Amino acid sequence: MDFQQEYDLLKGQVEKALAKCFGQERHGGSFDGLLDAMEYSLMAGGKRLRPVLTLALCRACGGDVESALSVACAVEMLHTYSLIHDDLPCMDNDDLRRGKPTCHKVYGECSAVLAGDGLQAEAFGAILRCGLPVERRAACAQALADAAGVDGICGGQFMDMNGGETDISEKVLTEMQSRKTGSLLIAACRMGVMAAGGPKELEAAAVQYGACLGAAFQIRDDMLDEFATVEELGKPIGSDASNGKTTFLTLHGRETCAQMVDRLTKAAKEAVEKLPDPEFLQALADAMAVRNN
Repeated sequence: MDFQQEYDLLKGQVEKALAKCFGQERHGGSFDGLLDAMEYSLMAGGKRLRPVLTLALCRACGGDVESALSVACAVEMLHTYSLIHDDLPCMDNDDLRRGKPTCHKVYGECSAVLAGDGLQAEAFGAILRCGLPVERRAACAQALADAAGVDGICGGQFMDMNGGETDISEKVLTEMQSRKTGSLLIAACRMGVMAAGGPKELEAAAVQYGACLGAAFQIRDDMLDEFATVEELGKPIGSDASNGKTTFLTLHGRETCAQMVDRLTKAAKEAVEKLPDPEFLQALADAMAVRNN
């Protein structure tokens, strides 16, 4: 099986599990509209990179992929919540996400806020209610909380909203993006090892892999925001430049950014080379380095 077939297989497992999360809960109740908004954004497509990473790391550590599906879904729920809120008028004010109108454009701003809130809460519920041993559930929930809070997505988004449109240093930009983008990628990798009951040395390798992958992912994102098309990205392009934001591209230019992505991708591949089955994870790092969306 080649890399793309393997990726599509894991992604397909994630899609089936996600489709079951809220599809059976509508009973004509007054909050069915909220479930509609949550499911609209959750099932809008995308690469499903983060849950795929969770399943791939679990498998690479000898774990059962099926047993980690709830954890993988939790990662995607939390990611989707962050996207819904990121698109709101009070933040990035975007009209498109994954090629479709953003949640607040379809359901209204109030429902979009609550849809994000609901997905964040349900992410932790999915972990805490799953069939993994209790100590693994607790470890995964803590890792997700670390990625979601002030040391992760929320802290990074605050930095972005309160300084991202000024000339900031590379040090500040790196810290901001490591929180906003890198933290959940790292958590997705860690949670895969945790779901498998893997040892601390494999968790450390997963953290290093996720950190390098996340940094390369963000730099590539900055490049795509300038050079890709709306059709390729499924969202508006050029928003960083139009908002006067400092990015890795504005600091270093296209050629140096490409070199940075190459170095980080190599470091990510080296981080997992001692895992029992690193080939898929290494191929994934290569694929993310040249992605167009």
